[in-house]
Amino acid sequence: MRDLHAFEKPPCIPISKADRNGFFTSGLEYNTPARGMWNIVHTGMLVPEAHQIFVCAQGCLRGVIMTAGEMNELSRMSWVSVDESDMYDGTIEQKVIDGTAEILHQFQQKPPIVLLFLSCIHFFAGCDFRVILDKLSGQFPEITFVDCYMTPTMRQTVSPAVQMAQQLYSALKPLPLNPKAVNIVGNDRPTYQRSELWEMLRGLKVRDITTCATYEDYLQMAESSVNISYLPIANASGELLKERFGSKHFYLPMSFDFDIINENYRKLREAIGKNPPSEITLDRLRTETENQLQQAFALIQDTPIAIDFTAVPRPFELAKLLCEHGFNVRAIIADSAPEEEKAFEWLRINCPDLLLYSATNVNMLNFCHEEHEHYLAVGQKASYYFSTDNFVNIVAGGGYYGYRGIGKIARLMAEAFKYPKDRRAILRHKGIGCESCLEKEVIA
Repeated sequence: MRDLHAFEKPPCIPISKADRNGFFTSGLEYNTPARGMWNIVHTGMLVPEAHQIFVCAQGCLRGVIMTAGEMNELSRMSWVSVDESDMYDGTIEQKVIDGTAEILHQFQQKPPIVLLFLSCIHFFAGCDFRVILDKLSGQFPEITFVDCYMTPTMRQTVSPAVQMAQQLYSALKPLPLNPKAVNIVGNDRPTYQRSELWEMLRGLKVRDITTCATYEDYLQMAESSVNISYLPIANASGELLKERFGSKHFYLPMSFDFDIINENYRKLREAIGKNPPSEITLDRLRTETENQLQQAFALIQDTPIAIDFTAVPRPFELAKLLCEHGFNVRAIIADSAPEEEKAFEWLRINCPDLLLYSATNVNMLNFCHEEHEHYLAVGQKASYYFSTDNFVNIVAGGGYYGYRGIGKIARLMAEAFKYPKDRRAILRHKGIGCESCLEKEVIA
């Protein structure tokens, strides 16, 4: 009988031999116990005063309930359990309606908005979500119902994270557009306040769901005439608002390429009708950033560095920038590089031995138990796989946008090199930035 622990070697390939659109064959997957990434429960909690109702099988419910519990937000979540008989007795829609109504009748003061989540099993059964929403809206006209989806089986087409980021704004209702109002959309944390992006937006009313305190604040996002997104999962959110309200949408990606950063600011000028930073200002910002990179390198020297895709949306651009400044980037944990052709090709030519590791392949299971050189990691998966307590603890870029955002990441790398963290305590916390009922830890 085969030893179940005798897995194949961890999937690894030099970048010189990799196909940018997919490095490894898809198959059985493994999810590391690095929990800092946000899931759909965390994201739904961003809507102020919203109540979430999940309708799914008990095995799936366990995870979402534990997430809400760890956030100390169980009062904002309810659930309806689905069993096997619901699949064939012809009442699948009615049971969602009845279960949701029973929950809502128990509220003395009804929530203004309910995020109603159906799961994979409903779509396998051909459930009509539109009928469910229409019936519930008729029973509870004072509540706005938003259709949400816990469908991980669909992530090869439209991932739940992208769909959730889009549905966050679907409850907004048309308002007269205000030329002095701008939204930053699709983020799960505020944009770095010292970023030059904020300087460019000074004098405008800037709204971001991460800073909305009330449901009314959230509804006012509909008046913004310009929507800015900079994370890949947020692009669909901006396009939805553009389509629904006739506002403008500009995707200005969080990049580590100085030319792309400058081009982003040129586009932003067109978006808001203001002058971009002058060439002198951009040159000064670039010089400041390069000085901070040099200061970090003076400390870190040739220490091997591993970067993972959960830390920053463009890990290959970050690797290229670091390599250009002397850093010893040895490994990237990712399964593709869809937006990073320029950086990927540069690394193929200039760093052909840079190793790519799968983020999710099941044969990565025991990689963390192998002997490794001492690495500095950027991201939680890199910390876990390379078994290092010296790591930069950020997800989804941490809001560190633009030149000053890069400078901040350089400083975080220097701090991570000097001051190790307790990765076992930190990695078990779900959702970096969210309150946790677990033991409090200092999180950089």
